Amino acid sequence: MAGKGESTKDDSGRPRWISGVYYEITERKRLEARLLALNESLEARVGELREEARTLEILNRTGTALAAELSLERLVQTVTDAAVEVTGAQFGAFFHNVLNEQGEAYTLYTLSGVPREAFAEFAMPRNTAVFGPTFRGEGPVRSDDILADPRYGRSAPFHGMPPGHLPVRSYLAIPVVSRSGEVIGGLFFGHSDVGIFTERVERIVSGIAAQAAIGIDNARLFEAGRLEVAARRIAEQELQRINETLEERVMQEVERRQQVEEALRQAQKMEAIGQLTGGVAHDFNNLLTVIMGNIETLQRRLPADPGLQRMIAAALAGASRAAQLTQRLLVFARRQPLAPEVVSPNRLVSGMSDLLRRTLGEAVAIETVLAGGLWTTFVDSNQLENALINLAVNARDAMPNGGKLTVETANCHLDEAYCAVYPDLRPGQYVGIFVTDTGIGMPPEIIEKAFEPFFTTKGTGQGTGLGLSQVYGFLKESGGHVKVYSEPGQGTSVKLYFPRHWGAVAAAEARPEPNPLPQGREGETVLIVEDDPDVRSYTVEIVTDLGYGVFSAANGAMALELLEAHPELKLLFTDVGLPGGMNGRQLADAALRRRPRLKVLFTTGYARNAIVHHGRLDPGVEVIFKPFTYSDLAAKLRRVFDS
Repeated sequence: MAGKGESTKDDSGRPRWISGVYYEITERKRLEARLLALNESLEARVGELREEARTLEILNRTGTALAAELSLERLVQTVTDAAVEVTGAQFGAFFHNVLNEQGEAYTLYTLSGVPREAFAEFAMPRNTAVFGPTFRGEGPVRSDDILADPRYGRSAPFHGMPPGHLPVRSYLAIPVVSRSGEVIGGLFFGHSDVGIFTERVERIVSGIAAQAAIGIDNARLFEAGRLEVAARRIAEQELQRINETLEERVMQEVERRQQVEEALRQAQKMEAIGQLTGGVAHDFNNLLTVIMGNIETLQRRLPADPGLQRMIAAALAGASRAAQLTQRLLVFARRQPLAPEVVSPNRLVSGMSDLLRRTLGEAVAIETVLAGGLWTTFVDSNQLENALINLAVNARDAMPNGGKLTVETANCHLDEAYCAVYPDLRPGQYVGIFVTDTGIGMPPEIIEKAFEPFFTTKGTGQGTGLGLSQVYGFLKESGGHVKVYSEPGQGTSVKLYFPRHWGAVAAAEARPEPNPLPQGREGETVLIVEDDPDVRSYTVEIVTDLGYGVFSAANGAMALELLEAHPELKLLFTDVGLPGGMNGRQLADAALRRRPRLKVLFTTGYARNAIVHHGRLDPGVEVIFKPFTYSDLAAKLRRVFDS
């Protein structure tokens, strides 16, 4: 209540009565309290608006700077300074996410609020529970008191901040992520008091980080463009510098490209011919298997009439020559797998001396020049012998009146300049075998065609035209190189280069003495899988004749049914190429899953990728190549059964 009145006094001045009015003022007091609260709220709101205005001014200033700045370092420093100003942090830093040989490293890029020396003991954050989410771009990390945060201090060696580092209680980290999703880095802020960074501050700094990512992307694009312009300017200056000799350089480059293109065309042509000849040889081998097999059967079963046996022997010899021709086709086509071993070329050449003398005859003198300290190489020794014999025969035919053949070995280094002309050749150390004759030589147009299959300068019936092409295929399959040097009337030199093998040569093994034809034993049963009915019939006949039990199938599905029905089967003898969607290797794998102790022997007219990779038989694979003879198959079956 509130009252208001006036007192009446007597002559002596003392109050005699008071006249006035009393008021009820509860509502007025309530209104006054409300007004006071509104004034206080208004002051707080005005403070917030001032803070928002300050923040907005900082953001506008920062946005303007980011839009105009193309220097990456100045741009990131502007962002760091603005974020420190907005957050009220004692210090802020930007760590750049930079990949290195170890995977990733986080480099201190900019710093605000403290001198750089303050971070001398903390140059690179580690991928811990506190720092890791930022550098993985998982989102902001904010802590009112990092020392009380359960994620903090769990990683050795410091279990917290390193000694001498700035004191940090309030902690805020925001990832900076580009438009492409790349984590560019992270903004980190610290304060020695607790509870400094609010959710509002986190949102604002996240916005600044988004602006920064756009600005950094633009700056990096500008820098890339600047570097490209600089590179173009340097290139233009370099082009201007070489203009004086441009014509000569262009001619050299054109010549080099022509050589490379010609080598590529030659390789493509040889590959195409190889695919064709490989397919033909495959079909031909199936035919030869039947022809040679039946001739052998006749030879064994017909009476020992000299005239009859002579005709059979002639037929068998002709078929054998056809098989050798097919073998050459496969070697050229690179469809015949190699059996590489560590070879000493000096030892191999020395061991071939008598064979070469018998092959070349008395009219041709042979000289061998063997290098001391010669390296070894890892090649198929039988194919290498065949290659040298082919070269020797070609040399003999090029010296109709006699002459001299020189076989030389040497350690060689093929440099990048030489290898640049041959796309498949790698620079490095090679073992060289050089075969040189004193014959009639060849002009350049003949040298260009020398490695093509069926190309020959000999008369009709004097050559197949496969000798040098076989050498070419063998060298390519062995990772080597062959080069012919020749001039008309000056003889020819064929240089073979084989990659050096970094290892010791194995000791020479004595050749085993021939054994009697091995036979099958009791309980040894063979499953023959062959889609060609003639080859299958012949194979069944000779395997039966060798004393083995025999079952046969035309495809993989039939073979698996027989395996299930006949547990006595001990060996699977299968062609690699089978119809019906299951090749021989797939059949063998399926059979071995059911019968792990089953023996497997493959046969093929030419090596397929199912059992051959990179020109080598797969480990543990036993194979006999068509056309095989009675004795070859007998020995192979015995070997597989006994293995």
